[in-house]
Amino acid sequence: NKAPKSFVYKMLRKKNIKLNGKKATGNEKLSQGDQVCIYLAEDTINKFREEVKAGKQKIKLDVLYEDKNVIMVNKPWGILSQKSKPEDISINDQIIPYAVNQGLISEKELQVVKPSICNRLDRNTTGIIICGISIEGLQTMAEMLKHRDMKKYYLCIVKGKIEGSQKVSAYLKKDEKTNKVKVSKQEIAGASHIETAYEPVISNDEFTLLKVELITGKTHQIRAHLASIGHPLIGDFKYGDKKINQEMKQRFGLKDQLLHCTEVVFPRDMKTCKNLSGKKIQAPLSKRFDMIKNDLFGRT
Repeated sequence: NKAPKSFVYKMLRKKNIKLNGKKATGNEKLSQGDQVCIYLAEDTINKFREEVKAGKQKIKLDVLYEDKNVIMVNKPWGILSQKSKPEDISINDQIIPYAVNQGLISEKELQVVKPSICNRLDRNTTGIIICGISIEGLQTMAEMLKHRDMKKYYLCIVKGKIEGSQKVSAYLKKDEKTNKVKVSKQEIAGASHIETAYEPVISNDEFTLLKVELITGKTHQIRAHLASIGHPLIGDFKYGDKKINQEMKQRFGLKDQLLHCTEVVFPRDMKTCKNLSGKKIQAPLSKRFDMIKNDLFGRT
């Protein structure tokens, strides 16, 4: 980060930065499998290196699983996955101090690898956040999330009675200005194909507790997709039913969507991060979600 652009272009001209073994100009677009090699003296590397320190643990993390490669955290309501302003406190900036305190990584190793979250949840969504600690963990989790090699399940409470399992697909397009997405059954320009599967856990005539499998993972996918088929999440003022949301606000003080990433299931024969082979990581519901569920459906 400290190296100026002029230095980078100088290194390109002197062939100290090569793309696939050949001279590079810096204008190339990288493709999967490309190899970038940088040849710098140790003194030069040290000059531009930013020292990373663990810092202090500001919030207690609810850790569901940990090993030398990954940490799984149960994110509480109201906490950011990643900070948007320097003064924010997020799960992401608490991973390094936790990992160092637990002896999962040393401060010396932080100069080479920076532990961080691999998936994000909205501020008001709770549940499992996957964090990479080592290079192996970061790369493996990134690849698995990209290729959808792990199964991710969510719990939510929606409007209406749903009696059978379904797998639905549609097209989703995000409006960057409003930070809102539009779901369409027909393909539209600039839209991404989405798939969502769900099964009812408990239902009555008014509401259903759904277990949702996020097959594709797009912005606000569960919230917008379920709303588009007539089953919006309770408390979701962006995509939901105004009348029901007002009722939930008065009854429970609910001002946001009730959505929880409850389970992540890893494939059996993993080539890297082998400790996770066949593992099922589960996150208990927040007290708020559990209280509302019990009130609407009775204790289960």
